[in-house]
Amino acid sequence: MRMIASKPEFGWRLSDLATACQQDKATVHRMLTCLVEERLVMQRTGDKHYIPGPLMYELGFAHPARMQFQRLAEAAVCRFSRRMGGIGLLLLRSGAEYVCTVRTGTLTLAGLMVHPGTRRPLFTSVGGIAILQTLPEDEVHEILLQNVAQEVAFRGTGRLGALQKMRERSERHGFGVNLGDVVPGVHAFAEPVRDSSNNAFAALCLMGTAELYGEERLPYVHEELTAVAAGLSDTAKTLRL
Repeated sequence: MRMIASKPEFGWRLSDLATACQQDKATVHRMLTCLVEERLVMQRTGDKHYIPGPLMYELGFAHPARMQFQRLAEAAVCRFSRRMGGIGLLLLRSGAEYVCTVRTGTLTLAGLMVHPGTRRPLFTSVGGIAILQTLPEDEVHEILLQNVAQEVAFRGTGRLGALQKMRERSERHGFGVNLGDVVPGVHAFAEPVRDSSNNAFAALCLMGTAELYGEERLPYVHEELTAVAAGLSDTAKTLRL
C-alpha cells in the first residue's frame, strides 16, 4: 500500500509494482484483488493502473486530532507562503520517508514535483534533512542506508552527489538548506515541527528561486521559518499529537 501511495496520480502497472516490491506477479495480483475488494486500492478503467482507493482517505477520519491539525496547518502554511512569496510545504515523517500533506503558493517553480500525497525517501528533500538533523546518529545511519538503496533502485546513482551536498550544506547551517544543490535555480529551506513528545514528526519547507532567496537572505528566511514552525509545533502539542 505504501508503494501504491508513492505514485497516487500516475498509478502502477501490475508488472512494475511487482518489480518494485520484489514479488512475483501472481502474488502481487492476489494481494491487489483483496485490496480492490476492500476499496483500499482502485484499478483505473482507462489504463488499468492501480491507484489509492477511497478507504485510504476515509480511514484518516478515525484520527480527529490529526484532521484538525491538518486544517490549521493548511491555513498557517498558506499565510506563510503568501507573505514570503514562495511555495510552502508541510511534510510528515512516515518512517524513513516523507509524505507531503500541504502545498501552497502560486509561484511557478520548474522542477518541483512535490504535491499533496507525494511520498519519497527523507534524504531527497530539504524537509527530510531537517527531520534527520533531530534524530540520534544510529537512527540516521539506518534511514540513510534505506534511502540510498531506494534511490539507487529507482533512479540510479546520478543524484547521490547532489543529495550529499544538500546534507552537508544543511549540517553547516544547522537547518535544512538547499541552494540549488539538487535542482539548479531552486532554493529550499526547512525547519522541523515537533509533537507533544518533542519528536520531529513533520517539517515546514519554503521553496523558491535563487533570485527570491539568495544566500544573503538566509538569516531572514531562517527566522521566519523558525517562527512558523514553532507555531505549528505549539498547535500539535495543544492537540496532543
